[in-house]
Amino acid sequence: MSGAVLGVVVVVVFLLALFLLQRYGDLQKQQRMVLLGTLLSWYLCFLIVFILPLDVSTTIYKQCVLDHTNLTTPVTPPRGSNQIEGNFSVHLAVSKPKACEEPWSYIPDGILPVFWRVVYWASQFLTWLLLPFMQSYAQSGAFSRVGKIKTALIENAIYYGTYLLIFISLLIYVAAHPQWQLSWRELQTIGITAANTWGLFLLVLLLGYGLVEIPRSYWLSSSPDYLLNKTYFKVAKVASEKAEAEENLADVMEDVAGVHGSVRYNHCLRKCVDTILTKCPPVYREEMERNMENSAVEQNVLPTKRSLVNLHKKVISAVQRHGQTQVLWHILVNEAFHLEDVAKSQSSSVRQFMHSFPSAHHHSWIHRLIYSPTVEWYWECVFRQRLYRLLAVLLCLLSAAVVWSESTFSSTSPVLSLFAVFVNMAEKQHNYICIEIVCFVSILFLCVCVYSTVFRIRVFNYYYLVPHHQTDAYSLQFSGMLFCRLTPPLCLNFLGLIHMDSAISHQDRIQTSYTAIMGSMHLLSFISDGFYMYYPMLVLLLCFATFYSLGSRCLSLLGFQQYITDDELTSDLVDEGRKLIRRAITLTRREGEMEEQQRGLLHDTSRRSSGGHYQSLSPSQMGIFDNV
Repeated sequence: MSGAVLGVVVVVVFLLALFLLQRYGDLQKQQRMVLLGTLLSWYLCFLIVFILPLDVSTTIYKQCVLDHTNLTTPVTPPRGSNQIEGNFSVHLAVSKPKACEEPWSYIPDGILPVFWRVVYWASQFLTWLLLPFMQSYAQSGAFSRVGKIKTALIENAIYYGTYLLIFISLLIYVAAHPQWQLSWRELQTIGITAANTWGLFLLVLLLGYGLVEIPRSYWLSSSPDYLLNKTYFKVAKVASEKAEAEENLADVMEDVAGVHGSVRYNHCLRKCVDTILTKCPPVYREEMERNMENSAVEQNVLPTKRSLVNLHKKVISAVQRHGQTQVLWHILVNEAFHLEDVAKSQSSSVRQFMHSFPSAHHHSWIHRLIYSPTVEWYWECVFRQRLYRLLAVLLCLLSAAVVWSESTFSSTSPVLSLFAVFVNMAEKQHNYICIEIVCFVSILFLCVCVYSTVFRIRVFNYYYLVPHHQTDAYSLQFSGMLFCRLTPPLCLNFLGLIHMDSAISHQDRIQTSYTAIMGSMHLLSFISDGFYMYYPMLVLLLCFATFYSLGSRCLSLLGFQQYITDDELTSDLVDEGRKLIRRAITLTRREGEMEEQQRGLLHDTSRRSSGGHYQSLSPSQMGIFDNV
């Protein structure tokens, strides 16, 4: 049964990682190495999260067996008995007690240590070596593999040197203590500690934001008016970004056109120019060809190989950014239309959901039968709001439990961490299913708070995860790096919350297989007894800062406008977004009327040409917002 559970978890987690990659990445156009590296990094991190509760229950079962074994009185053989009977008494003393029932998900000895070792070191190899190299490789504008590799090595030289300097500093600190003998195992522990320290520093920052923002977002999402105003705000921002991206793309295409005209077909750099042209949108490419045929032969200054590499990099970035803004614009326009339909349906006396553009919603007859306008009205206008508020309350309680436990998990007598209390209660009753449920829900909530923040944050235009296959290679690999660096310290922090990490709880008990792979943190006492114990308490201050939107207000002061309800500039952007949506509605209806007129003319023409009999016409499959 244990092997089947482990196999099912491995397959389900792989499908989850593949689904997310398919949603954010482009499986057909992006490089295979980029997709493989991102998929593997996400898969390994999700795998750690799903397998760790099984490791906890297995460890608690082993501790139960050990405790009952120590309390068992050995059977004393009578005089004259042989050695076989003596061995039998020892076997009785160490046999499995009846009080400790084997968990349904018990994993035999020897499997988890090998599993954790492979998963952990593979993820660390990805995040510290392979993914940074692949980031620079995918972003490079070089035209050959050798050139891309050279650029990636140069860009990562400073990156690798910085972490090597940190590792050498920790190595010198350990070597300064003569009572410590540096072995290979201790060197591994130093490296693991350095990586986990960096990850814990970032983990607390992201966790403090997610613990407040996720419950609050669900509570605010229960209000259609709030969602509509926020969508107007996003529409105004994306419209500005869309115009800027179009202008930037036009400028880059102008440079490409100049290069295309100056480098003739018999030149040695013509192959590089043709490579650049393949990355340009078809509209611009056709326009360049027409201009080449009609323009006079005028030789401009010939570009250099380095300038073509930089231009190639600009073209890739400009085309990607233009596609992202176009997709975001369409998503927000559709979302605004839907939210306006919700507002109209709520104020209507008829309990049926009304769509402004019914022709845009083509569903099967099964979908229309199950999700009828009446069912849609009850879901959008009644049940969804109540469900979101209920989820917000539950998530708020979980956030409060996490904040309390993060602030008090260093206290082992009495036990103040709520998660440790729940696990101890289930351990006394040998309820392993309850232990796994508590562990899974707890660590899943921590991961949602951290990972959702990773998916939401945006570092200018360099890192931004965009759905609908619009995320660039750099952002995909950067997210994989963050996941691999955040997951190990997150798991160690969770084990500290439930007092399963001896470096924090200082308890004499069997360690989990995952903790054993991490090594003894007592080697660096100032980290295990100081930073790991007290730095997570900072999450309380970060939660207060997030609750009062201090970060958003600071970003707004710096010029990065955020949605703040009591801000005047936010109100102006909301009004601007509302005007843009009104304009989009007008254009959409006008195009719909023109399309209906054209379809009617074609219908009449086909009837006249066929002698009064109608012919089958297939209208083009075109979105109603393609020209908005």
